[in-house]
Amino acid sequence: MVTMKDVAQRAGVSLGTVSRVINHAKGIKPTTLEKVNRAIEELHYVPDEYARGLKTQSSRTVALILPSIWYPFFSEFGYYVEKALDEKDYKLLLCNSDGDPQEENKYIKMVKQNKIDAIIAITYSDIDQYIDSNIPFVSLDRYFKQKVSYVASDNYQGGRIAAQELVKRGADNLAYIGSHSRYPNDTMRRRKGFLDYLKENNIEVHDVFLQEPVKDFTPYVKKLLKKNSQINGIFMHNDALLLKIKPVIEKLGYRVPEDIQLIGFDGMDLAADLPLGVSTIVQSVKDLAYGAVELVVKKIKDPTRENEVYTYPVKFRKGNTTK
Repeated sequence: MVTMKDVAQRAGVSLGTVSRVINHAKGIKPTTLEKVNRAIEELHYVPDEYARGLKTQSSRTVALILPSIWYPFFSEFGYYVEKALDEKDYKLLLCNSDGDPQEENKYIKMVKQNKIDAIIAITYSDIDQYIDSNIPFVSLDRYFKQKVSYVASDNYQGGRIAAQELVKRGADNLAYIGSHSRYPNDTMRRRKGFLDYLKENNIEVHDVFLQEPVKDFTPYVKKLLKKNSQINGIFMHNDALLLKIKPVIEKLGYRVPEDIQLIGFDGMDLAADLPLGVSTIVQSVKDLAYGAVELVVKKIKDPTRENEVYTYPVKFRKGNTTK
């Protein structure tokens, strides 16, 4: 088995120099770097990552906590997080938490025990008590009592765009349908942006805004449309909800988009090159993922670094649920 000592001998440098190259230390002469890397390649040397981690107190591993991998937005986010981490020579550890705070806390403990370096999380669980502002922890959308860095799309502007697009397409009696977590997060601003735009323009609006978990929106949608039969445009909290509610609306005798136009949020794709087909407010999942990785690596290097927020623009994509 090839060792670091063999690499040092082949490159004609000290063992310490090989170690510095492997650990990406700064200040190494380009000629030395080239010699060591050539020796590594010629000898097919593979560094012992576990031993290296013990010495540096770094596993070069970041945990990604997702509520579920079944929702396409979460899966796509995970895909790009792994790509971004790989570019920075970090590995990904995936936690499919199913919204269990105890499961998520296991990973927070792993950071404190130096078993992993950091966490990127999409979480709607009660984990405030476990979060420390000095832990390398980056959230998507979620705020915490202890301030942490997070990335978000411009959810407020997304709500305004949805209202504007529905009105532009002839809708004049609108509704918002969505749910919200008990814990504050930026996605709630989608509803606010939507309602604000309509209020500013004196357009009638109704809404169904329920606290999660919501097993079935059907009775609420039926009640809404029975009471307000003239509704002709609805903004949904996300694309998945739109897909659930669309057949309910159609069973009630409404045609989509002829009678009621629908806009979702997320910009979900069925595959990398196959959009879902619904009208939606599109988030840049790649930007969110790469931004989260950039923030978390900054926190790994300096846990006392000031927390930051990265916000990314959204855009409307027309599909078959609007005119």
